[in-house]
Amino acid sequence: MNDGPNITSIAALIGDHARAQALTVLMAGKALTATELADAAGVTRQTISGHLAQLVDAGLLTVEPQGRHRYFRIADPDVAQMLEALMGVASITGTASRRRTGPREPALRKARVCYDHLAGELGVLVYEKLAQRGAFAAGPSGIGLTPQGAALVAELGVDAQAPASSRRPLCRTCLDWSERRHHLAGVLGAALLTRFEHLGWARRVPESRVLAFSPAGEAALRDWLG
Repeated sequence: MNDGPNITSIAALIGDHARAQALTVLMAGKALTATELADAAGVTRQTISGHLAQLVDAGLLTVEPQGRHRYFRIADPDVAQMLEALMGVASITGTASRRRTGPREPALRKARVCYDHLAGELGVLVYEKLAQRGAFAAGPSGIGLTPQGAALVAELGVDAQAPASSRRPLCRTCLDWSERRHHLAGVLGAALLTRFEHLGWARRVPESRVLAFSPAGEAALRDWLG
């Protein structure tokens, strides 16, 4: 008996090393070419092209032609949330600990981009501090933003309204793979990350998911959170 959708085809796609590497790199939220993804996955351009075609066909990636190039990105937030959850399972089971760590590992755990929102220690801090200050209320489909929460994010110049055309929730929790607690996703999570960058508090590290907060930026973040 098959109760619900069959996950075997998706699991098989993600289970390949080269495809998994490409998906992980794209979790930084930046669209990349097949050549860039081939370099990240350690395979040839011809090999990665076949892998990317399968991921696009499965709806895990989208592709956008621009001039002579084709740019690939994660298809939607649901795919990104699935990948972040899988990273969490790998961390819990010890699979992730067998990979070789490097100097970026502490920085990745401190603050990183999870598709389009802030994750890591500082991402969890943002969600938990805002929750402590009454920014969220539980609802039938998850969490919602309270008037108090709208006032808090407005202090940073963030408009706490989801676009009318958006299918994404304004607020959503996302289980953080390194902290094993929740950080904030959804339209608001993306808006806050963009604002942190515009304020100059943090910058994206090239060719990485690391989001580097300056000492002054982290101090300003913590001051805002109270």
